[in-house]
Amino acid sequence: MSLERALELVDASPGVAYPKPTVGAVVISGNEIVGEGVTETGGRHGEVVALAEAGERARGATMYVTMEPCAHHGTTPPCVDAILAAGVARVVAGSLDPNPEAAGGLERLRSRGVEVELDDRLDARRQNEAWRTFVVLRRPFVTYKAAITLDGRVTVPGSRWVTGEESRRLVHELRAASDAVAVGMGTVRADAPRLDARGVDAPRQPRRLAFGRGPLPEGSELELRAGPLGDELRALATEGVQSLLLEGGPTIATAFVAAGIVDKLLLFVAPTLAGDGPRFLGELPEPLSLLHLTTRAVGEDVLLEAYLREP
Repeated sequence: MSLERALELVDASPGVAYPKPTVGAVVISGNEIVGEGVTETGGRHGEVVALAEAGERARGATMYVTMEPCAHHGTTPPCVDAILAAGVARVVAGSLDPNPEAAGGLERLRSRGVEVELDDRLDARRQNEAWRTFVVLRRPFVTYKAAITLDGRVTVPGSRWVTGEESRRLVHELRAASDAVAVGMGTVRADAPRLDARGVDAPRQPRRLAFGRGPLPEGSELELRAGPLGDELRALATEGVQSLLLEGGPTIATAFVAAGIVDKLLLFVAPTLAGDGPRFLGELPEPLSLLHLTTRAVGEDVLLEAYLREP
């Protein structure tokens, strides 16, 4: 019940409102859920869907919402207005709205006599992490993914693959969920990667990019991005790219990390000691502390996930 249920609604409908954030809402009256909803594709926000289901039972009720209700008129009227009109007495939000054009919903509700509470949750911010970076920093959310051995190498002598089949399938799912996938020109010349999502449900293929100096090899289907990394990311944002999965080797990965433009790290660690070969990152100007480190098994491998900045 409550905020956990609102988070579950979004988890069950990932990216349904893309390119807008997906928000879940639950209305509770007398310890009973009387309305719930999640942002519709191209339609109503989660709060409005939940209020419509609750009807008159929303009066005097508590609303739990994964992100503070919007306070501006965009493609839909402000959710704050709908909440006030419904007579909701209390609103609990799992995260603030980082969009300066829409933020301030909780303060507006408070000024109109509604009891408000911010129950800031990492889980709530993670659900729209790419969009949050996109609207605040005006660049894509960058995830660096690498398959490595236990001693940090990105190759295993005599083997084509570093990690197992389950990990490789998950990488294709990550590609399918990303707006763009990228490598450096060194990887292009060495491996001629396709970078498409294969063998998984992929309603749309990501844009496939190569960062660095050209030219691209004849027949390559990748897009060359030859400018400074920061400039290229800002340009991609203007083209609607909110999320970028970086799969390149240590040279391009180190350049991205050193420039401070990697937001999340995904390391698929195989139970192997390579003993030789390049490491997944080169030298950095200074140590970096990782945030919110988690681990989970993926087949025989272990996936390490951590953030380089708060989502």
